[in-house]
Amino acid sequence: MARIITFGELMLRLQPFNYERFVQAQSVEFTFGGGEANVAVSLANYGMDAAFVSKLPAHSIGQAAVNSLRRYGVDTSLIVRGGERVGIYYNEKGASQRGSVCIYDRANSAIQLAKPEDFDWDKIFDGADWFHFTGITPALGPNVVEICRDACKAAKARGIKISCDLNYRGKLWTRAQANAAMTDLAQYIDVCISNEEDAKDVFGIEAEATDIYGGTINHEGYKSVAKQLADKFGFEKVAITLRESHSAFDNGWSAMLYDGENYCFSKKYDLHIIDRVGGGDSFGGGLIYALLSGKDTQAAVEFAVAASALKHSIGGDYNMVTVAEVEKLAGGDGSGRIQR
Repeated sequence: MARIITFGELMLRLQPFNYERFVQAQSVEFTFGGGEANVAVSLANYGMDAAFVSKLPAHSIGQAAVNSLRRYGVDTSLIVRGGERVGIYYNEKGASQRGSVCIYDRANSAIQLAKPEDFDWDKIFDGADWFHFTGITPALGPNVVEICRDACKAAKARGIKISCDLNYRGKLWTRAQANAAMTDLAQYIDVCISNEEDAKDVFGIEAEATDIYGGTINHEGYKSVAKQLADKFGFEKVAITLRESHSAFDNGWSAMLYDGENYCFSKKYDLHIIDRVGGGDSFGGGLIYALLSGKDTQAAVEFAVAASALKHSIGGDYNMVTVAEVEKLAGGDGSGRIQR
């Protein structure tokens, strides 16, 4: 069984019930989530040996965060305990033509204040086959950029495959900061995951004749983006998710995977969204599983997109689906008929 290590921040998610706005809510529900943790949950649900690495306080909220991963079989034994804060994000779910809103309250969280010496990467990577992180994590600060660099160097020295979802977050750092940090880290990455905006925001590489707000997708433009990324940084594979936003509820969803020779586009799903948070992470988890399972380029992107399409029907950050459910959808059964 392949062993995957993911590294990042696990946050407390506070959200008004149903589709209420922040200003009208009288109460909120709380769950946990975060890019790399979401990927680990997906992989554990697929039967993989997935471990999540972070730093979390030893108090009860920190323990609740750890427990949220344990219940799905994620290995939490490598999480460093310490610090005072669990990062928080407030999520207001969009509806119809009103988009979702995310507000961060993560300053001085345990992982943001972590030090490189908190993590023993030789121990963490013992027996590992794959390492995954996202651009959200180095965005937390220069110290976390250094921690990510240490992790990548240690993984590369062991011959471990490294994947990264660029995941640019303008509320965390500037494009210039992202470009500097991610250009440095890109030298270690084997599989790069991006979307319509990230390649442009982080590296200044964009698709021609595409309007991400109007819902126009130009396949030839994304072929160019993938090739430019691969040629510039030496990535073995580049995956680009393609979202056509018609409203907060209704999106077209597909992806492309470039392996250095072939540009493989998935089928497109017309989504009616329950919760889009974690959609990209579920794609990443599906892609890692598919590649580690030996699927070819076309089959891998089909599995990853189907996994993510299912996640959009599930509330919360985590994608709680099985391999069989993903394979069923990827195989063409998207009827949603009741199972008896």
